[in-house]
Amino acid sequence: MKLQRIRGTADLYGQDVELFRFITSLAQKFAVIYSFKEISTPIMEDSEVFHRTLGEMSDIVNKETYTFLDRDKSSITLRPEFTAAVVRAVISNGMLQSLPLRLFSYGPLFRHERPQKCRLRQFHQINFEYIGSSHLNVDVELIMLAHDILESLELSNSTTLIVNTLGTVECRNSYKTALREYLLKYKQDLSEISQQRLDTNPLRILDTKDEKEQDIIRGAPVLYDFIANDSKLRFEQILSHLNASSITFEHSNRLVRGLDYYSDFVFEFTTSNLGSQGTVIAGGRYDGLISQMGGLPTPAAGFAGGIERIMELLKYTDKKIAEKDLVYLVPIGEAAEDYSLKLSHELRKDGFNLQLDYSMALKKKMQRADKLGVKYCVIYGENELQNQNFILKDMQSGEEVVVNKFYLTQRLKNINQ
Repeated sequence: MKLQRIRGTADLYGQDVELFRFITSLAQKFAVIYSFKEISTPIMEDSEVFHRTLGEMSDIVNKETYTFLDRDKSSITLRPEFTAAVVRAVISNGMLQSLPLRLFSYGPLFRHERPQKCRLRQFHQINFEYIGSSHLNVDVELIMLAHDILESLELSNSTTLIVNTLGTVECRNSYKTALREYLLKYKQDLSEISQQRLDTNPLRILDTKDEKEQDIIRGAPVLYDFIANDSKLRFEQILSHLNASSITFEHSNRLVRGLDYYSDFVFEFTTSNLGSQGTVIAGGRYDGLISQMGGLPTPAAGFAGGIERIMELLKYTDKKIAEKDLVYLVPIGEAAEDYSLKLSHELRKDGFNLQLDYSMALKKKMQRADKLGVKYCVIYGENELQNQNFILKDMQSGEEVVVNKFYLTQRLKNINQ
């Protein structure tokens, strides 16, 4: 039997690894700029961490979690999202005594979904959580952070920020009742999944992709009409801050987010370039989650971004990743080969990206350098070693210059700047 990767997973190599590392490195850079501290949680948790917090009737819990019995018969779930896992870690490690917390994570997540472009069963996200403040500036700052990341990736023109307010629990419950009463009149016209949501969480029907259901939704009661005045005021103040920061947005009453713990302000950065999987970064406020998981009532907000979706967008926009030029050593002869280890170690300690290959003919080495896209080769044989001179070849122009060993490092630094 030929061994294959599991359906819904992907091997990362070549350009994909470069893009993955570029995105995570950029996220880490902005985590430092915005003073978020990195936290890493296990990829598996007690099933209650997710089943209790995501909603027992949510799509994720019902259909998508990888849940299994451990050898001691305890129920284990592979991490389907970050927030609940991070909150569990915060409570378990007594971190609620050190509020506010700004926490950053990245890594793999697991959902048993129908695989398609930009939707895998093992996928990866960057994740930011701000725990311990109910101030509306937190929501604005999170959007600024997400916007800055997309702008640095040159994706701000490829994405649209959509915002909404879900109001308080009481507001949402009143709206759910009105929405359910309206949709019951069209129950026979709804899909099977929407009929199930009608009983469990009718808000989820608002973001249906079914055109027939979208026509029905157009005549439904509007969530914003059920929002309390203080929630509306808070929402309007957030929008005012976004305007003042020149961050463009659209207000959509149909934006609800898929997880039960979200409350009040929610947002998504979406794109039309990825088909149905158009959400690139999404998040919002979850003020009730920490108390639901056994901690003291604590306000919090956050967002996550899909790395695979960002990677695909970068490919779509033909983003070029700027890296330092690769230096390639071309020793000629046994003595030069032996010296290569010492020279390569010195150059790498000076910060150069460097490669050399062993037991390869000169012609093959030069072909290899060309295939790698190397910009400069350092060529030397026995005569060069005796004179401590090296041939520096520009692979694009073909120009060769002789550089003394004493000046080699500085010369390479000048051409790598």
